[in-house]
Amino acid sequence: MIGLVVGIVVGIVLQPSLPPQVQPYLPIAIVAAMDAIFGGFRAYLDRIFDDKVFVVSFISNVLIAALIVWVGDLIGVGTQLSTAVVVVLGIRIFTNVAAIRRKLLHA
Repeated sequence: MIGLVVGIVVGIVLQPSLPPQVQPYLPIAIVAAMDAIFGGFRAYLDRIFDDKVFVVSFISNVLIAALIVWVGDLIGVGTQLSTAVVVVLGIRIFTNVAAIRRKLLHA
Protein backbone atom coordinates (compact mmCIF):
# COMPACT_ATOMS: atom_id res chain seq x y z
CA MET A 1 0.00 0.00 0.00
CA ILE A 2 2.85 2.37 0.84
CA GLY A 3 4.48 1.64 -2.53
CA LEU A 4 1.19 2.37 -4.31
CA VAL A 5 0.79 5.72 -2.56
CA VAL A 6 4.45 6.65 -3.21
CA GLY A 7 4.07 5.66 -6.88
CA ILE A 8 0.95 7.78 -7.31
CA VAL A 9 2.55 10.81 -5.64
CA VAL A 10 5.74 10.48 -7.70
CA GLY A 11 3.65 10.16 -10.89
CA ILE A 12 1.64 13.27 -10.06
CA VAL A 13 4.70 15.31 -9.14
CA LEU A 14 6.99 14.24 -11.98
CA GLN A 15 4.28 13.83 -14.65
CA PRO A 16 6.28 11.39 -16.76
CA SER A 17 5.48 11.09 -20.45
CA LEU A 18 5.49 7.95 -22.53
CA PRO A 19 6.74 7.63 -26.08
CA PRO A 20 3.81 7.56 -28.52
CA GLN A 21 4.67 3.98 -29.54
CA VAL A 22 4.05 2.73 -26.00
CA GLN A 23 0.91 4.75 -25.19
CA PRO A 24 -1.63 2.28 -26.68
CA TYR A 25 -0.35 -0.44 -24.35
CA LEU A 26 -0.63 1.51 -21.09
CA PRO A 27 -4.42 1.08 -20.58
CA ILE A 28 -4.10 -2.65 -21.26
CA ALA A 29 -1.21 -2.92 -18.81
CA ILE A 30 -3.21 -1.07 -16.15
CA VAL A 31 -6.23 -3.35 -16.54
CA ALA A 32 -3.96 -6.42 -16.40
CA ALA A 33 -2.29 -5.08 -13.25
CA MET A 34 -5.68 -4.40 -11.66
CA ASP A 35 -6.68 -8.00 -12.37
CA ALA A 36 -3.59 -9.23 -10.53
CA ILE A 37 -4.18 -6.85 -7.61
CA PHE A 38 -7.81 -7.86 -7.10
CA GLY A 39 -6.86 -11.53 -7.49
CA GLY A 40 -4.16 -11.08 -4.88
CA PHE A 41 -6.55 -9.40 -2.48
CA ARG A 42 -9.07 -12.19 -2.98
CA ALA A 43 -6.34 -14.76 -2.28
CA TYR A 44 -5.37 -12.83 0.85
CA LEU A 45 -8.94 -12.91 2.12
CA ASP A 46 -9.11 -16.65 1.36
CA ARG A 47 -5.83 -17.07 3.28
CA ILE A 48 -4.05 -18.59 0.28
CA PHE A 49 -1.99 -15.53 -0.72
CA ASP A 50 1.57 -16.23 -1.82
CA ASP A 51 3.79 -13.26 -2.58
CA LYS A 52 5.77 -15.14 -5.25
CA VAL A 53 2.59 -16.15 -7.05
CA PHE A 54 1.34 -12.57 -6.84
CA VAL A 55 4.52 -11.08 -8.33
CA VAL A 56 4.65 -13.65 -11.13
CA SER A 57 0.94 -13.14 -11.83
CA PHE A 58 1.29 -9.36 -11.85
CA ILE A 59 4.25 -9.32 -14.24
CA SER A 60 2.96 -12.07 -16.51
CA ASN A 61 -0.53 -10.52 -16.77
CA VAL A 62 0.93 -7.21 -17.88
CA LEU A 63 3.41 -8.74 -20.31
CA ILE A 64 0.98 -11.23 -21.86
CA ALA A 65 -1.76 -8.61 -22.29
CA ALA A 66 0.70 -6.19 -23.91
CA LEU A 67 2.07 -8.98 -26.12
CA ILE A 68 -1.41 -9.93 -27.33
CA VAL A 69 -2.17 -6.32 -28.27
CA TRP A 70 1.26 -5.88 -29.89
CA VAL A 71 0.76 -8.97 -32.04
CA GLY A 72 -2.69 -7.64 -32.91
CA ASP A 73 -1.11 -4.36 -34.01
CA LEU A 74 1.34 -6.27 -36.20
CA ILE A 75 -1.42 -8.13 -38.00
CA GLY A 76 -3.80 -5.17 -38.14
CA VAL A 77 -6.34 -6.14 -35.49
CA GLY A 78 -4.86 -4.41 -32.45
CA THR A 79 -8.07 -2.57 -31.56
CA GLN A 80 -10.12 -5.76 -31.59
CA LEU A 81 -7.58 -7.63 -29.48
CA SER A 82 -7.37 -4.69 -27.07
CA THR A 83 -11.12 -4.91 -26.63
CA ALA A 84 -10.93 -8.68 -26.14
CA VAL A 85 -8.20 -8.35 -23.50
CA VAL A 86 -10.15 -5.67 -21.63
CA VAL A 87 -13.35 -7.75 -21.72
CA VAL A 88 -11.65 -10.91 -20.45
CA LEU A 89 -9.72 -9.11 -17.72
CA GLY A 90 -12.80 -7.05 -16.85
CA ILE A 91 -14.79 -10.22 -16.29
CA ARG A 92 -12.02 -11.56 -14.04
CA ILE A 93 -11.87 -8.27 -12.11
CA PHE A 94 -15.62 -8.23 -11.52
CA THR A 95 -15.55 -11.91 -10.49
CA ASN A 96 -12.82 -11.19 -7.95
CA VAL A 97 -14.58 -8.05 -6.68
CA ALA A 98 -17.80 -10.04 -6.23
CA ALA A 99 -15.93 -12.67 -4.22
CA ILE A 100 -14.25 -9.94 -2.14
CA ARG A 101 -17.62 -8.29 -1.51
CA ARG A 102 -19.15 -11.60 -0.42
CA LYS A 103 -16.21 -12.30 1.88
CA LEU A 104 -16.13 -8.83 3.49
CA LEU A 105 -19.83 -7.96 3.59
CA HIS A 106 -21.30 -11.46 3.70
CA ALA A 107 -23.64 -10.32 0.93
